[in-house]
Amino acid sequence: MTKKVLLVKYGEIALRKGNRAYFEHQLLDAIRHNVRDEIQAGNIKVLREQGRFLVESPNGDIDIDQILPRIRHIFGLTNFCAAIKTSVTDISELKPVALEFMRDHCKQSKTFKVETKRSDKKYPLLSGEVSAEIGAEIFDSDLGLAVDLHNPDIILRVELRNYTYFYIDSIIGEGGLPYGTNGKGVLLLSGGFDSPVAGYLSARRGVEVVGIYFHSPPFVSERAADKVKDLAKELSKYTGKFKLCIVPFTDVQLFLKDRVHPEKLTILLKRAMLHIASRLAVQENAQCLITGDSIGQVASQTTHSLAAVNSAAQQTILRPLSIWDKQAIIDMAKQIGTYPISILPYDDCCTLFVAKHPENKPNTKVIEKIEVQIFTELDQLMTTALQQASYFNL
Repeated sequence: MTKKVLLVKYGEIALRKGNRAYFEHQLLDAIRHNVRDEIQAGNIKVLREQGRFLVESPNGDIDIDQILPRIRHIFGLTNFCAAIKTSVTDISELKPVALEFMRDHCKQSKTFKVETKRSDKKYPLLSGEVSAEIGAEIFDSDLGLAVDLHNPDIILRVELRNYTYFYIDSIIGEGGLPYGTNGKGVLLLSGGFDSPVAGYLSARRGVEVVGIYFHSPPFVSERAADKVKDLAKELSKYTGKFKLCIVPFTDVQLFLKDRVHPEKLTILLKRAMLHIASRLAVQENAQCLITGDSIGQVASQTTHSLAAVNSAAQQTILRPLSIWDKQAIIDMAKQIGTYPISILPYDDCCTLFVAKHPENKPNTKVIEKIEVQIFTELDQLMTTALQQASYFNL
């Protein structure tokens, strides 16, 4: 008569009228991809259910503890509800089902309320009437629960859709938009706190992320590259997949170090990174670049410095963290799981060759003029660097 299922809710896409079917299809594919082995084994099914997704077993109760961790971090999903499903619709049959469900879940509660949503507007009772009928059944039972409509200990939620669902609590999901529904971006990924968080936030808004890391052996160890791979793997828990490009950057750095005044070196190095990242974006059919820049955090991230590097990019540059302070970034890194990796003591190329007093108010025209004078040789080195890049699917 009843069985345990997982009812999955989604947020913003419900408001996107014309594109709703596309977004729902992307989410459905993502859920099915993450549990494809269980589907192939015939253990579960993933279906649409009138504004919800339903994950259930054709063989009886679903093992929610086994399934939920595999789909909980999918972007676009807002809530996961451990529910019971019944084909019963008549209120006289629903009331005893609701009572038994409450009996299993109200052990520590003294007060309750019932909230009902009905997607079937032809149902003979209004939502409030369903709540009142079920509430009366529970109130008159031996459970000893009092009604509290304002601050109850427990809320029984009833959803009347193609089937009827009862649940108490919901687990919050990542929210945002389905991954890959807002184009593609190249993320300049380093080993620090900022860029992984910037990648996460961009992916959460539906941008497919391809990572690029600039590696400078022998000045940095292979452990630095491994650290970035580990960050990419951590991000893949949210994106389902993560492509990482590791670019050998030593020759470019040494070339610029020999030809650029130390105060301007950081800006020219950053421009070189954006040049290469832009070429990768063309290669990957990406529409934007993504960086972890936060205004004023370091000399290369003042508004003057950011303006001085912008023209090196062929695409729009997304800076999700531009107005975040460092503590907020660290807090987010802890929340998404990248913090323990970012604190590992392996420097990346961004920490090398930094002047003691780098220029923090560079003149864009002056910087561009310096680059033009050395660009023929620099261009060859950047082209070679991208040609020699290694690619990893994590």
